[in-house]
Amino acid sequence: MAKTTEQIRNIAVCGHSGAGKTMLSEAMLFNMGITNRMGRIEDGTTVSDYDKGEIERQISLKVSLLNGEWQSHHLNILDTPGYTDFIAEAKAALRVADASITVVDGVAGIEIGTERVWNFAAEYKLPRLLLINKMDRADVDPEQVLEMARERFGRQVVPLQFPVAPGEGFHQLVDLVEMKLLTYKDGKAEVGEIPSDVQDEAQAAYEQLVEAIAETDEELMEKYFSDGELSPEDLKAGLRKAIIQLDLFPAYFSDAYNNVGIDNLMDGLIHFGPSPAESAGLSFSTEKEEEVVLEASEGSSLAALVFKTIAEQHVGELSLLRLYAGSLKPGDEVFNSSKNSNERIGQFFHLNGHQRTEEESAAAGDIVALVKLKNTHTGDTLCSKGNQVKLPGIEFPEPLISVAIAPKEKGGEDRMATGLAQLHEEDPSFIFKYDGEIHQSLLFAQGELHLGTILQRLQERFNAEIATETPRIPYRETIRGNAEGHYRHKKQTGGRGQFGEVFLRVAARPRGEGFEFGSAVVGGNIPSNFIPAIEKGIVEALPEGPIAGYKVIDVAATVYDGKHHPVDSDEVSFKLAASHAFKEAFLKAKPGLLEPIYSIKVTVPEEFMGDVMGDLSSRRGRISGMDTDGHFQIIGADVPLAELDRYATTLRSMTQGKGLHTQKFERYEDVPGEIMAKIVEDAKQEKESA
Repeated sequence: MAKTTEQIRNIAVCGHSGAGKTMLSEAMLFNMGITNRMGRIEDGTTVSDYDKGEIERQISLKVSLLNGEWQSHHLNILDTPGYTDFIAEAKAALRVADASITVVDGVAGIEIGTERVWNFAAEYKLPRLLLINKMDRADVDPEQVLEMARERFGRQVVPLQFPVAPGEGFHQLVDLVEMKLLTYKDGKAEVGEIPSDVQDEAQAAYEQLVEAIAETDEELMEKYFSDGELSPEDLKAGLRKAIIQLDLFPAYFSDAYNNVGIDNLMDGLIHFGPSPAESAGLSFSTEKEEEVVLEASEGSSLAALVFKTIAEQHVGELSLLRLYAGSLKPGDEVFNSSKNSNERIGQFFHLNGHQRTEEESAAAGDIVALVKLKNTHTGDTLCSKGNQVKLPGIEFPEPLISVAIAPKEKGGEDRMATGLAQLHEEDPSFIFKYDGEIHQSLLFAQGELHLGTILQRLQERFNAEIATETPRIPYRETIRGNAEGHYRHKKQTGGRGQFGEVFLRVAARPRGEGFEFGSAVVGGNIPSNFIPAIEKGIVEALPEGPIAGYKVIDVAATVYDGKHHPVDSDEVSFKLAASHAFKEAFLKAKPGLLEPIYSIKVTVPEEFMGDVMGDLSSRRGRISGMDTDGHFQIIGADVPLAELDRYATTLRSMTQGKGLHTQKFERYEDVPGEIMAKIVEDAKQEKESA
């Protein structure tokens, strides 16, 4: 039976790699009766990690849509990858969720990935639940991890549970909302009274919870002060309101592998989590800065976002869709406002991994998978024809690595281009383009593993074997002084000849000012109608500079004299003369190479600072600043692009996967002399061998 909007809960499960997200999802599916036993990652039997690459690598590579019923409600669970290379998948899931569960390793604590997904959820103003997992580990320290979370995410983090005897054999929790003991066996809880030896500790935690809830609401605060306590009804209502309004972030504890504490967490999602009708993501500003408010009700006009496209063998493309307003059924005619095209809705499904359950309707707020859409891909909006709206898309993180790519087989360019175009529709977090300046096709990915999966899919699905190499660096050529150049172009071949003579000056311009052309010709030595040809000849010479063939920037050129022939002179002659004169002057004017400098920010735990800074120094990097962000250090540096090849991989290895960085182009700077000499020599050899 289809559920109403109020009965739907859309939850994104996120966290650092290895925290236990997939096992949490497995436990929830088992508890909802979707599976009769929990799968295991090491056996390749989990519902969400069904892709061949996921089974081989034993990590999640993409967001998986799961669903089931719990307490007469419909749960849509978005199980996301934790590996840094696939963080874009987590961001897409959070974009369409109404709340998030951030899973934390109870031993490792708050990690880089934990922070990133928490911040993404904050960006979307989502209610956030914290699940401190792996309570069965011998070296687990729940109090320390909880304190770390409160330091990083604020004192609004409040535990709703109290773990009893964490460590090996862990199987008991105190539910602080109900003040009952939960004793687990085979994933099921037996409810009992709190034992005397933990009564005092549990009572103290309960009082802290009551105070935290009361502080979020003036009316509750007055009741608390006057009565000294809150009724169970006031406590639960106040807690729900505080969570939805982002005043509190509840913390739970679990051993997901053994299904301890998961049912209590699921109860919390139902009782305290928002329905789509209560989600903060229902209003937004248009490009014209008009405020649009969507009503999550069946009677509203359709507004839905495609947040993921999956290509499955023998099925075709699946479009994962979140309905923000309106309802949907097979046969509906809808409008794609992103592509200005019509779509007819065919079959659609609820998913559990690759298992599909066909549905006859979907209510506002639901998340479903559609098949055989003609022209709809990730980020597109589907809406009613008569009430067109375009929802905000998904802003993916900038890629961190790049490679030059080329097909291994002659004539494979079309397969490569077709394959990359289709894969990009499924995964917009990578970019590919042809760079005419360096004459290479470039592929930009989130990391080495992300790159590897793209190339693997190209080969398996499109029979496109790809060779990779380091991208060429887009150096620039410029001058530091002033000089003059002269060239006479003369050619006689029997009939009408060619003649043009040009004298010109070049001068350095401030960085970023570009090219400037001027004429100081007097006396008619060069007729005015040939001046544009001189400028054109110089402009056409700029893309391939005289030093090593790189683009010329920040130069002024002025023609001041020349000669013409009344019969033989033409535009071609003056173009050629200008080009040669410019090159001659350029080489006299203290020429040099410039290299692109990138500003990078590296975030690492403090224990890795020395290694990171030493490595940056070896890459000719200059430290621009340092800052502290909780347990992490942020190092700012300016580094030449030539030294950043595969830096993300090096950083990950150097910091045991705990470091990350961002980078952006900053400016061009002079290349040191010894490096410039090598670049020039390499360019010369490449030209000779071409």
